[in-house]
Amino acid sequence: MEPKMTLNSSYSVNNMHPCYELENTSHVFTRKPSTKCGLLYFFLGLLSVFTTCGNLLVIISILYFKQLHVSTNYLILSLAVADLLVGVLVFPFSMAVTVTSCWHHEDLFCQIRGSFDVTLSTASILNLCCISIDRYHAICQPLTYKSKITDRVIGIMILVSWGIAAFIGIGLIIAGFNQGKCEDSCLIDALISMTLGCIFSFYIPVIIMLSIYLKIFIVAQRQANSIQNTICQSTKSRIIVSKTERKATKTLAVVMGVFLLCWTPFFLFLIFQPLTHDVTPIAVIETLNWFTLFNSMLNPFIYAFFYSRFRSAFRIIISGKIFLGDFSHSQLDLF
Repeated sequence: MEPKMTLNSSYSVNNMHPCYELENTSHVFTRKPSTKCGLLYFFLGLLSVFTTCGNLLVIISILYFKQLHVSTNYLILSLAVADLLVGVLVFPFSMAVTVTSCWHHEDLFCQIRGSFDVTLSTASILNLCCISIDRYHAICQPLTYKSKITDRVIGIMILVSWGIAAFIGIGLIIAGFNQGKCEDSCLIDALISMTLGCIFSFYIPVIIMLSIYLKIFIVAQRQANSIQNTICQSTKSRIIVSKTERKATKTLAVVMGVFLLCWTPFFLFLIFQPLTHDVTPIAVIETLNWFTLFNSMLNPFIYAFFYSRFRSAFRIIISGKIFLGDFSHSQLDLF
């Protein structure tokens, strides 16, 4: 996910990237990495490991434990697969060939790296959108939920999410847009590619999710008030309702808050960056780009650690109990 940036000879190499140096007018990885460079790649390596391990835990839990074989969890499984591939493919690619290198060398490797980046990041966003749709039907239409959201519908949602992600990530690159990279004379093409990519990859899913979660919050609050009015008006009942309402509010706030915090700055930058002729510091762009990938590490915590069954499954896996016997039919609520 790297926008175009024009450099001039007076632009200091130190201002470009701590791990690159200027050699015969070309920017190559330094032979003597600085401490800052070493710490940078060590930190990014840790993010890659945490992202991979966290999402791998989610995948193993859903595939192994029969109690987790429900329609909703298949969407979480699809999200975990997308985020796992971000940790396995996008993180190392982004570390091995940073945005600085790809800005100067538009070779096949950079094309492949950009394709994986856009495809998997978009798939992650669209899977989040599908989860919000599933939650809407579960909370707002509980009586018809099982008849509407069947395994077949879930499968279609997953296939559509990955299909759209592949089209955006591969189709636009094959068409020659490649995230707004072009010559100075094709500003219109850059604006079109950036605008279309941002609209379908981010803004439409965000509008859908915000609308759905707002509706969920309103319905959940209405249901809580209804329960409070129809059941016993004791202090204990009011406390239970209050706790339920606060938990739902907190979960929705964390889900949307973390997502928007990680993704909004980068996509706002993509929209407005082609409109300016100023040179954007690489440190700023890399920070925004890695901040979006950081969301893939947080998703397992948001969508799995909030649920007690997943926490129990993680404890069984991490403790090694999974190798001591058959726990696939275990009641996770008892652990």
